[in-house]
Amino acid sequence: MLRMILFSSLILMCLVACKKDEYYRDSGTQDPHFKGNTLTYLDAVPFFFDSLAQIVRLSGMEDVFTKDTLTFFAPTDRSIKNLVELMNDNLYMYGYDTIKTLADVPQVVWQKYLQRYMFHGANQLKDYPQIDFSLKSIYPGQDYLSWNNTTMNIGAVYTDDNGVKYVGYRQLTISYIPDLTYPYDNWNTAVVSSTNILTDNGVVHTLDKDHNYFGFDIATFLYDMISVMQTGG
Repeated sequence: MLRMILFSSLILMCLVACKKDEYYRDSGTQDPHFKGNTLTYLDAVPFFFDSLAQIVRLSGMEDVFTKDTLTFFAPTDRSIKNLVELMNDNLYMYGYDTIKTLADVPQVVWQKYLQRYMFHGANQLKDYPQIDFSLKSIYPGQDYLSWNNTTMNIGAVYTDDNGVKYVGYRQLTISYIPDLTYPYDNWNTAVVSSTNILTDNGVVHTLDKDHNYFGFDIATFLYDMISVMQTGG
């Protein structure tokens, strides 16, 4: 009888273990390092970054993306598509030629707005301070100068878990501040969907698809485009 009980217990334990395995699977240690430079990484993910890789080359920043130490907040192609579509609507309305290819945008314009996403050094999620958008005076993140000295705020949102504040996962954000005389107002914020992609020359943080417009500010992008067209540059 005892042997039957022990045998039944063993069968039950195996069934529980098998059931548990459906929910808990050890996938092993993941290697976050991409074996190649930052531009090679963008080229390797064309579904998200095909247009972005083109802009890197059109902006004349290819050497930076292949050789310099760079932290890059990578916007997806969706944000570029949205920018071009809305810009074309406005260019047509104001009587200017529309954009047929990405090469129709002058290098100086692509360069200005691409550099808002670029930062010197190699910074991972752990290197950025906490930000709470409802308590900026206490947890403000930190302002950083991008590659072209645009002031951008970067911070990690500490989420809540089971009603306990700031103990959940961390979500990296980057924000464009349109008017530095009002440093806490009207931020254009993009959320990072994938962090800490380590390349041979830096770190890539991929922005979420809800980052609507490449460059953060469609109005100034359109103004710069029209200005270049008027001067024939």
